[in-house]
Amino acid sequence: MRLRCGLEPKTLAALTVVLVVAAVLAAQHFWSGRPQPVSAPETVREEVAATGSTREPGPSPGAPPSAAAESPAKRVVIDVSGKVRSPGVHRLPAGSRVTDALRAAGGVKPGADLTGLNRARVLVDGEQVVVGGPAPPGQVAPGGGTPGQGVGGAGPAGAPVSLSTATVEQLDTLPGVGPVLAQHIIDYRTEHGGYRSVDELREVNGIGERRFADIEPRVRP
Repeated sequence: MRLRCGLEPKTLAALTVVLVVAAVLAAQHFWSGRPQPVSAPETVREEVAATGSTREPGPSPGAPPSAAAESPAKRVVIDVSGKVRSPGVHRLPAGSRVTDALRAAGGVKPGADLTGLNRARVLVDGEQVVVGGPAPPGQVAPGGGTPGQGVGGAGPAGAPVSLSTATVEQLDTLPGVGPVLAQHIIDYRTEHGGYRSVDELREVNGIGERRFADIEPRVRP
């Protein structure tokens, strides 16, 4: 080749070195561009080896937004006494009815008179349900009222209604008071922890001076 091309020995050697370097670079480029398997990170391999399977990512800490937005259900506290199997104070979901209170008290005893007991009535927080016996003043005596009780079982005839314990039905018997106003009276009682005097009725929404004058003689704190 040196004789044909007239190349000097030094030139031929330099050309040979260039060709060898080019061949090496080409081989390196080909080798680095080949497909290679990807191995899992070290921590993942250790976990797989320990458990034998991969785990799905767990949920983020904290309750779901919908659950966090929900507030606990309101409850009412009811005192069930009389001819029931488990008399006492029971906590029931708001909106429960008298029949739910009787069920929470273990049911009525055999022979208990339920005549006049409105088991479909919605319960009010703090009221007392008496089964088969006389009720305290201002309370209904369901299923066993005594002959001396007035309209709605508000107590002996002519006895004032207790603002601190009366139910919607009892307050509804007062002059000028309907179910809506009776509920306002109970709402005021709940917000202020009861009535300390009859004059507090003036603060109830819907009771003016004229209506207060009609109600005052028929109620007590």
